[in-house]
Amino acid sequence: MNFLSHYNNQGIDPQKPILLFEEGDHKIYWLGIDDETAFRCNVYMICDGDEYIIVDPGNRAYFNKVKDNVAQITDPHNIKGLILCHQDPDVGASMVDWLEFKPEITIITSARTNVLLPHYGISQYDFYDISKTSTYTFKSGRTLDFIEAPFLHFAGAFTTFDTTENILFSGDIWAALDIDWKLIVDEDFDMHETYMDLFHIDYMASNIATRGFVRKLDNKTILAILPQHGSIINTDNVENAISYLENLQCGTDIIYSDL
Repeated sequence: MNFLSHYNNQGIDPQKPILLFEEGDHKIYWLGIDDETAFRCNVYMICDGDEYIIVDPGNRAYFNKVKDNVAQITDPHNIKGLILCHQDPDVGASMVDWLEFKPEITIITSARTNVLLPHYGISQYDFYDISKTSTYTFKSGRTLDFIEAPFLHFAGAFTTFDTTENILFSGDIWAALDIDWKLIVDEDFDMHETYMDLFHIDYMASNIATRGFVRKLDNKTILAILPQHGSIINTDNVENAISYLENLQCGTDIIYSDL
């Protein structure tokens, strides 16, 4: 069940986790970051039975806040893994705190990202290499598919597709910068594109990279897009979001426009 429409035009309490989707004992939560900046970060958690995985857990300043929200759902010691879509500190610097809290946690990321993560100060951890194994299988048999997204905006970037709910955790792709943040995109999508432009034009590599990634989604039915920055894109705007990437001029398209 998709609960996103329940939050349209409504304020939410960032001190509480928000249930976004539910299919039996498979659930997706927004864990909330309440910093009032345009660069607000979203942290998500996937629950499958008694298995819990955090998607892009955020920087170290967020650790206690995120852990407190996890504790409203389950004992934080039940966290099994962290998905890091790339190595930037706003995405995953708190991996250090999670590993100090529970050394057995698995770091789920790409090989290129994993080369850089030890610079946060911890180099010994269980590493799940999505570059070699592009699917993660829960004990229930449900799966997450990892879709690599090179140069959007890092060479080792990837997205995570929840095949149970048909939800795409997109990392920095479809990120938006908006001081008047809402959990769900609920205004004219043309306006939301201006917020996405503030991020994508400077950070994403090129239209070749964006179109190449879109091509990888051709066989996916996507019911919602959950980016790391900005508002969640619900079903009625997924097609608009795909079109945005297909037509985006960014990065080297602009810097080297005379070539």
